[in-house]
Amino acid sequence: MTACGRRWRRVGLAAAVVLAASCNDSPPKARVLPGPDAPGNTPVDPQDALCRSAARDPGRVTLHRLNRAEYNNTVRDLLGDTSSPASSFPPDDHGFGFDNNADVLSMSPLLMEKYSHAAQALVEAAWARGAFGACALDPAQPETCARELLKTFARRAWRRPVTSEEVERLVGFVALARQQGDAPEVGVKLALRAVLVSPHFLFRVELDPAPTSTAPHAVSDLELASRLSYFLWSSMPDEALLQAAESGHLHEPEVLEAQVRRMLTDPKAHALVDNFAGQWLYTRALDFSQPVSRYGFDEPLREAMRQEMQLVFQEFVTGDHRLKDLLDAPFTYVNDRLATHYGLPKPGTTAMTRVELEGHPERAGLFGKGALLTVTANPDRTSPVKRGVWVLEQLLCKGPPPPPPDAGGLAPAVDPSLNIKARMAQHRADPTCAGCHSLMDPLGFGMENFDPVGRWRTKEEGGAVVDSSGELPGGKTFQGVAEMRAVVKQDPDLSACMTRHLLTYALGRGAEDDDRCTVRDISKKAESQGGRLTDYILAIVRSDAFLQRRGEAEGPKP
Repeated sequence: MTACGRRWRRVGLAAAVVLAASCNDSPPKARVLPGPDAPGNTPVDPQDALCRSAARDPGRVTLHRLNRAEYNNTVRDLLGDTSSPASSFPPDDHGFGFDNNADVLSMSPLLMEKYSHAAQALVEAAWARGAFGACALDPAQPETCARELLKTFARRAWRRPVTSEEVERLVGFVALARQQGDAPEVGVKLALRAVLVSPHFLFRVELDPAPTSTAPHAVSDLELASRLSYFLWSSMPDEALLQAAESGHLHEPEVLEAQVRRMLTDPKAHALVDNFAGQWLYTRALDFSQPVSRYGFDEPLREAMRQEMQLVFQEFVTGDHRLKDLLDAPFTYVNDRLATHYGLPKPGTTAMTRVELEGHPERAGLFGKGALLTVTANPDRTSPVKRGVWVLEQLLCKGPPPPPPDAGGLAPAVDPSLNIKARMAQHRADPTCAGCHSLMDPLGFGMENFDPVGRWRTKEEGGAVVDSSGELPGGKTFQGVAEMRAVVKQDPDLSACMTRHLLTYALGRGAEDDDRCTVRDISKKAESQGGRLTDYILAIVRSDAFLQRRGEAEGPKP
């Protein structure tokens, strides 16, 4: 992959759906494997032999600050607070398409101030609810109760046992309060606030015994517990997971699998829908879509589209569907508003209702979902480029490099009476545009029967007949969205690409070129076990990349 191609993968949501209209690079050559009927041939991938002999580098994750979603979920589970205080924090940056990438989760003075204010408010609210336990602070000897309270709270907040020295430093706030003439509870509250602004709470700390050694080593059971809980729940370990880690058994395969399966049945696993799928499938971006008024797009429709995508993906978390079946799942969720928008029979309720799509194959799978179709369109027209780039980036990991600096210049004149495919064909006559657009546009054309808010159409607004056929580099052709999604589902890179996105999210770091063999291993193991999302998750948490880490060699001295 070229350097510009790697940079493209890092840009995240906003830039991924805004691609300029031209590009100098030539399209990559299509990989053609021998067909099963080719005489004397069997499909052989040279990467298999390479990966069989290659050592696996587990990589390293930068000290990982909790992002806004993780902070909100953690204080919810730690204190029972559902006020989502992190909603007022500065937005988190994105790396490799996700906002839990440790390399871009920086700490600013403003954010530290926000943490301090949030800690004070959280402690006061929890104290008023009696959330810290039942022991009474004896004014004559408050340290006994304070010590037990703070030890229990710090263990949960810091996601590990605390040392006696750490506890005594916290108890010291009680003595400080006494010196100032304040009641013991003032000192305890200060200590509780100190716990919540500690790096041990705000960061997921993983230690390397030899920080400059690149030799892999296993993460501790407690570190593994946090990796697992923030992957599946975007939150802290619960007591069952913490106890499994403290017992030293979490690395055992059967224990680890049991914890994964237990955690996926917990309602907190909805975090995978909100935070993984919400970014991978661009559902979050629906908040920022503003189609022009003539399409009748309103807030009830926006909310129905969002819930549809969430409910469909939730079935893949808890159900028995293969992950690849996201592309053509023959069911969806609609209410009367969304069903009318789609041209489906109304279920007779404002509640989202599961419906089968027999007789409406155009709505099957991801490419028939209004949320995706809206966020990959312009406010006033469709965009085959944006839709094609989404498929390439999010499903096939074959995204084009960034456009050259001179992209977006004066385009050749086009006939406005032509449909968009014909107009873009005139545009692709420019050799500086043809390379990338021959790869991106055909996949977008396959969704041209959907207007900018996902309604089915056979004619464009100007009256031109929609042409939803496409031809990919290498000569593969399709007619319409059903054939297009079949082409994508059969692509040999689909499983590995889904793995790459899920692994990136699970680790909180980018899956780089050095991880390609790890990605292939996980993909093959998951598919061999049935190809369900659970199989992918189990293959990831059993991988060296999840169970191990390494240090980083010192750079040259300045």
